[in-house]
Amino acid sequence: MKRLFLLISLLVLSKFSAQTWATEDQYIQKFAQYAVEEMEKYKIPASITLAQGLLETGGGQSRLAQEGKNHFGIKCKEDWTGRTMKHTDDAPNECFRVYDDPRQSYEDHSIFLSTRKYYTGLFNLDMKDYKAWAYGLKKAGYATNPRYASILIGKIERYKLYEFDNVNSKEVLYAVLKMYPDLKDDRAFMAQMNPSKVTQKEKITVTVPYKQTSYAQQQKRVERIKTKAEILNSILVKNHPNEGLKYIVIPEDTNVKFIANKFKISESKLMKWNELESEVLQKNDIIFLESKNSAGNTATYKAESGEDMHDIAQKFGIKLNKLYAKNRMDEGQQPSNGQLIYLIDKKPRN
Repeated sequence: MKRLFLLISLLVLSKFSAQTWATEDQYIQKFAQYAVEEMEKYKIPASITLAQGLLETGGGQSRLAQEGKNHFGIKCKEDWTGRTMKHTDDAPNECFRVYDDPRQSYEDHSIFLSTRKYYTGLFNLDMKDYKAWAYGLKKAGYATNPRYASILIGKIERYKLYEFDNVNSKEVLYAVLKMYPDLKDDRAFMAQMNPSKVTQKEKITVTVPYKQTSYAQQQKRVERIKTKAEILNSILVKNHPNEGLKYIVIPEDTNVKFIANKFKISESKLMKWNELESEVLQKNDIIFLESKNSAGNTATYKAESGEDMHDIAQKFGIKLNKLYAKNRMDEGQQPSNGQLIYLIDKKPRN
């Protein structure tokens, strides 16, 4: 019976270990080391590199990251002689670089920024001023999304990635452990911190020894995932007050690919219709299943604390660029608490 339990436990564990970055937290735990190493070599803030990696890969779940080890969406360009893969991004079947491992992708990202003339001004900035770097990247044309800088800053502040700007490559694992204390029970992670204490025998033994509670613990994990899948599969399409636009509210954290497959809509359309930069979708996000309108269904709206223009565009089913234009605001500019936002007519000139 013990052998049966062990076999089942290992099978279940192998199923869930296949995807090593199932969450953004796990991505940080795995790749913070690379970001800090690149900071030491190229003077690019680790917080910026890590936030870009999180964003570009959707927390490690993008096709480019999984199949091409490409974490920053770097395209082939004329000077690339390595392996390549086709992937639809801004246009169908574009050529992207393929790496042997993610560490190469991280270094190539550093080289890309440090050798392109568009980004030379970034290296005059304070290396610990992540906000200046985020806005500098957007201004230099790194991304087309008007919210790119604010998205990067949001990830840095949400996960306290700025902490990695203050450590060196020898200290980074301790910084990760401080952020995620539960990792002290992870033998593989602790072995990285204290390799001298891990004997050769320990290195070659099975790292998931049988415990009386292992099968029960894995069953609980399976049930949690089953429950999440059931919730996601029960999503109902709703009609928005703005001319009946079809939309859904995300009930659990998921990704664009899942929604695209469920509703038989291409990922690129969902990204475009909802002005998404990241493939990661979070609980309570509003996602439209068709193109939004050029105007709202009510004249004005007072922005609430913490809302950005994208939030308001989703709330009222308006295209983000139209919302900026109606309010005579620059793309990327955000409203203040209580600011009157025009949804139908253009804001009058002062």
